[in-house]
Amino acid sequence: MNEIALIGKKIGMTREFYKTGQLVPVTVLKMEKARVIHVIEEEKRGYKAVQLGYGKIKNSKITKSMKGYFAKKNTEAKKKLKEYKISKTENYKEGNEFGLEIFKDVRFVDTKSRTIGKGFAGAMKRHNFGGLRATHGVSVSHRSHGSTGQRQDPGKVFKGKKMAGHMGDKLRTMQNIEIIKTDLENELLYLKGSIPGSKNSEILVKQSVKNINKLTIIEKIQKAEQAKKTPDKKKK
Repeated sequence: MNEIALIGKKIGMTREFYKTGQLVPVTVLKMEKARVIHVIEEEKRGYKAVQLGYGKIKNSKITKSMKGYFAKKNTEAKKKLKEYKISKTENYKEGNEFGLEIFKDVRFVDTKSRTIGKGFAGAMKRHNFGGLRATHGVSVSHRSHGSTGQRQDPGKVFKGKKMAGHMGDKLRTMQNIEIIKTDLENELLYLKGSIPGSKNSEILVKQSVKNINKLTIIEKIQKAEQAKKTPDKKKK
């Protein structure tokens, strides 16, 4: 069931308190329900997959071909379509909807989102360069990136040279983010720490790819309480 992902909207950040007095910063996501639009069988395409639709869209903003596609599938139009490879197609039927309940027993998730755009940035801000000296003959070029190329041989700037340019606005995946709590009634997901992206940006959330053995905050608190209850063995 957790081969699929959900898309949520980043509302902002807040904090959660535990009875131990511990404070944890959390990012709040408003999750959207995903609807199964199309189930792809191996006989037709050579692989098993499921196509999910997310979000609402105005009728005036849909192309004629997409209107026909959604009409054929007998479902309302969706803003975004995504395809996921799955192992069993029997678990999915066209028209089925999935919400936050797919993360019921999941402890860690991976998120994919677009970072905040910073515009045109210099080499010091963009690549953490040290800059030139503040004195001893350096004039006007304190924050410059220094030399870029060579003289006659090879006489060019190599591709990938770290220079000033557009910073941010890139897709970034964050792995192994702990789920602090889920609010099924309001469709809210509370994730530990910060997540790239500005407010109201789209965040793709799916079960963690890596197999993680680390404990969650609640498990750590429970372990500490059990340790207090068990009496220490008397030293001989």
